[in-house]
Amino acid sequence: HVQLVESGRGSVQAEGSLRLSCVGSGITYRGPCMGWFRQAPGKERERVATMDGYGQTVYTAPSVKGRFTLVKDKDKNVLYLQMNSLKVEDTAIYYCAVRLNSGCPVRWADFTAWGQGTQVTVS
Repeated sequence: HVQLVESGRGSVQAEGSLRLSCVGSGITYRGPCMGWFRQAPGKERERVATMDGYGQTVYTAPSVKGRFTLVKDKDKNVLYLQMNSLKVEDTAIYYCAVRLNSGCPVRWADFTAWGQGTQVTVS
């Protein structure tokens, strides 16, 4: 059974930093694509960033580019989202996702499993 657990929720002030982690378990696929999504109140779910099985970041949302960075533990199914220079508009619930076969999807529904989400509030 595949499970993803996010951690790192918190409230920070604008220009602050926060690191989220996504720990996967029950993942047997080698080098899976993993990524982060977020959903702000009253807004559509947004793809934040995605990393392929080689550790290459293949997508970064324009709204966070230059501020957010993906970091992958090469030996474990752990994906970090390092968030710097946070803005109020970054406030959202953040979700991680994993693809258990080839390719890196664009859409939320094309991933295989998702975490429960973790709240990030920037003020």
